[in-house]
Parts: sequence; C-alpha cells; structure tokens
Amino acid sequence: MNNTKHTSNTLVELLQWRSENQPEKLAYTFLADGEREAGSLTYKELDTRAKSIAAKLQSLGLAGERALLIYNSDSEYISAFFGCLYAGVISVPLHPPGKNKSLSRISSIAEDSNAKVTLSIKEIQTELEKDFTKDNFLKSVQWIDSDEISNELSKDWKQPDISPDTLAYLQYTSGSTGVPKGVMVNRQKSFT
Repeated sequence: MNNTKHTSNTLVELLQWRSENQPEKLAYTFLADGEREAGSLTYKELDTRAKSIAAKLQSLGLAGERALLIYNSDSEYISAFFGCLYAGVISVPLHPPGKNKSLSRISSIAEDSNAKVTLSIKEIQTELEKDFTKDNFLKSVQWIDSDEISNELSKDWKQPDISPDTLAYLQYTSGSTGVPKGVMVNRQKSFT
C-alpha cells in the first residue's frame, strides 16, 4: 500500500488515487442524530458507488447538465455528489422539504438552475412524486433513484473531460431577499 503524499488536481483524481492506494481506509462515517454511527464508506466503496452513479448519468447523456440532489445527509448523498463529479454533471444539493412544506424552494431552484434530472432515493421519491407531477417545471425533470443503481454499472464508467476549473456544483443560498441564489463552485486544485 502506497501511503506517500499525493497531490491531485480534482476531487475525482483524489478519490481514485485513494481508492487504489488506501481502499480499506474510511472515507466517511455518518452519524445519526450527530452521535450514533449510522454507516460508513471506505474509499473503494465510495469510488465504486460514484462510478456506478456516474455511468448511469453518462448513459443518459447528462454531462454538463444540472442535477438536483435531494437527500438527507448520508452515504447515498455523498455517493451521488461524487457520482456527479465523476460524470461531469453539475450537482445542485438540496435537503428534502419537511412535512407540510411546499416544494416552492425546490421548484424555484430547479428552474433557475435548469435542472434536467433529480437524484435521490426511492423513499424520498415516493414522498415527493405527487407534488413533483403537479409542478409546472418539476414534472419535466427526470427522476433517478440512486439507491436502485447497481454497482455493476461501475465497469461502464468513462473518465470525463474535467479540469480544476470545471464547474462542480451550484450551492443555493436564500440570501437577504429570501429568493434562492446560486453560487458556482469549481473543482479546486491541489487536494492532498
């Protein structure tokens, strides 16, 4: 195992290097309620999930497009986020709306970002499906349940043409007016 210091130009390069050189090392540990361990991912597991999700996105010709990521903070979210990076898809991370809350914020962000696809898990899709079909913009956004994507797809993944300056994700903030505004974040240089 190679534990020497390594410099990567993108998060994709860094995760691939760690997957090859530190495959069993923990990449993420998720805490339920901020205290109890609720799961973890090694670098190899994260790399495989990211490649599987990316291969699905690539098969749909979504490179350069925007994808809503509607997840709770868990392993599926981080896998989908890296899956977008691995596919050259620009992610737009969002939390699911709480009970009895409207989809107006999600709809506004989806339209502003011109999202083509929503990534989430089947449970969240089931909760939001009815409301999505009623919304003028959201009903046209394709839905993919990442938890139903097989790891077998990882073998179909193709390295995207990305650089440190490639747009990685759009972070929406509510701002002082309450209207969500997108902030562009690119793939940073020199990760170690």
